[in-house]
Amino acid sequence: MTSIYDYEARRIDGSSAKLDAWRGDVLLIVNTASKCGFTPQYEGLEALQTKYAARGFSVLGFPCNQFGAQEPGDEAEIASFCKLSYAVDFPMFAKVDVNGPTAHPLWQALKKAAPGLLGSEGIKWNFTKFLVDRAGNVVDRYAPATKPEALAAKIEALL
Repeated sequence: MTSIYDYEARRIDGSSAKLDAWRGDVLLIVNTASKCGFTPQYEGLEALQTKYAARGFSVLGFPCNQFGAQEPGDEAEIASFCKLSYAVDFPMFAKVDVNGPTAHPLWQALKKAAPGLLGSEGIKWNFTKFLVDRAGNVVDRYAPATKPEALAAKIEALL
């Protein structure tokens, strides 16, 4: 993988975004879902965004419906849920697949750069997190059960 800046994704509002827009920032890229047991992590993700944004940090949320159909809504419903339920202000993208032949190219690259347990590349569930340094390199991968606040020290070290 060269860097995450080589990829483009559709924002939740339908516009296109090149990840190059976040060049130089530390990123936490997360596959999200609105009807998951881990959905309350939106609160922790937003807290990280609020705490570190001024220092060059951003959470990038990618809704995904591949795990238990826990993200059934369309982009407008997802955006509304995130804003009204968790006051999400970090960038959200259109729904993507993170596994299989239709996986978004960014997610293919993230999985290859930071495999999971025993070298498996597949994303196991919603709220898998990838920490990316200022140069666009994937630093680490975190399981869905890892709470966002547990990543604060690692984020600070990269800032």
